[in-house]
Amino acid sequence: MRKFLLCSALLALACAAAPPDSPFLAEPYVQLGDNPKLPRREQIRILWHAADQDAVWSAQYRAKGVTAWQAVKATLLRRVAAAGIPPHRVYAADFRGLTPGFEYHYRVLLAGKPVFESAAHARKPAGSPTRFVVFGDCGQNTPGQKGVAYYAWQAKPDFVAITGDIVYSKGLISEYQKKYFPIYNSETAAPDAGAPLIRSTLFVSSPGNHDIGGSDLGSTPDGLAYFLYWSMPLNGPLSSVSDAGAPPAKGPAAALQTFLDSAGKQFPRMASYSFDYGNSHWTVLDSNKYAEWTSPVLRTWLEKDLASAQSAKWRFVIFHHPGFNSSKAHFKDQWMRLLAPIFEQGKVDIVFAGHVHNYQRSHPLRLVPEKPEEWRSDVDGKWTIDKTYDGVAHTKPNGVLYLVTGAGGARLYNPEQENKPESWQEFTTRFVSNVHSFTLADAEDSKLTVRQVDENGKEVDRFVVTK
Repeated sequence: MRKFLLCSALLALACAAAPPDSPFLAEPYVQLGDNPKLPRREQIRILWHAADQDAVWSAQYRAKGVTAWQAVKATLLRRVAAAGIPPHRVYAADFRGLTPGFEYHYRVLLAGKPVFESAAHARKPAGSPTRFVVFGDCGQNTPGQKGVAYYAWQAKPDFVAITGDIVYSKGLISEYQKKYFPIYNSETAAPDAGAPLIRSTLFVSSPGNHDIGGSDLGSTPDGLAYFLYWSMPLNGPLSSVSDAGAPPAKGPAAALQTFLDSAGKQFPRMASYSFDYGNSHWTVLDSNKYAEWTSPVLRTWLEKDLASAQSAKWRFVIFHHPGFNSSKAHFKDQWMRLLAPIFEQGKVDIVFAGHVHNYQRSHPLRLVPEKPEEWRSDVDGKWTIDKTYDGVAHTKPNGVLYLVTGAGGARLYNPEQENKPESWQEFTTRFVSNVHSFTLADAEDSKLTVRQVDENGKEVDRFVVTK
């Protein structure tokens, strides 16, 4: 009887991401796939999860306003199996030869019968204005997470970037099924439910510490789900699990091999990567402490990536651990400051981070780190802070802007500091810690408008960058 109840509970958990009568364990969602550059003809990749049984899946797509559907074969991307989790399959369908920026309707079919339908946009071509959303530290199944998801959906971004800590508290398969898919692919769009966001909008992410928290597959066999459920570019600096700076993965030999077989090339390659979208270039970094960006291999890759992107109008970097943070929480996690000179040399406009569960904006700044060769928590050095820039009357920053946007849904940090600027560091100019929020940006040809929007749809900060 106990065994029956356990199996029933596991099946209920596996189906939590989709309606009870759905053939999906996780309904279709949009991914970028291994497509970092902007080709002349675009593609949209759709992923979905289904039971571990043979079935005839396929997909169709058509441009908006066109009546005829084009058929696409579905491919079995991976089989996911871990102790305590019902085995399941991740399928993919790639819609190729698309006109950049166009909207395409798509549907997924089971045994020739349509069982899901939505629409998504192909990535915008080079030089196009881009609207994007950034937030992190989100998947905790809170009212704040749902409010952020709903108002981000209302903003109609081209894509959403997550600064890590996608699901709490260990990045597990079971946590995605309860705290991610039901909220960002909710059938109902409402502030208390979330929104059908990922079925129509591209999501990308960097890995946070909680995303790697389940790396001991002996104690958390369904850990490291980041490398199983996302499909992003594989142009990063890591090629092998033995590479310096690769995420850890350990546990019994059988469990470890099962994970590696499922993840394939995505582990560890997908830990850091870059991609282009419209008029912007994005560099996504794994900032977890094991990464050690003092490594010549990692630093060279980063330098070359930014150097290759100088034709992009806007250059953004995203990772989890903020180098510049005024919160009492995680204040000593400063190791990513060591990359400040590379960001400055690469003419990065904004660095987005999470980890600290609130919103903070820095003055434009430059830093020459003391002891740049040492990978350590405390990083001091010589500062240059541009306090002339205000984002309103003076909109050309002399230095890099650093944003902490980690208020995506998890418990907020240091609300007592919001109205105490004397508790902030000298580089901080805005600090919002009493409400969950997300960053909404419009990148035009020579003007970048950035707003911070809270879980109630209210604007709590705005600034402009011009070139």
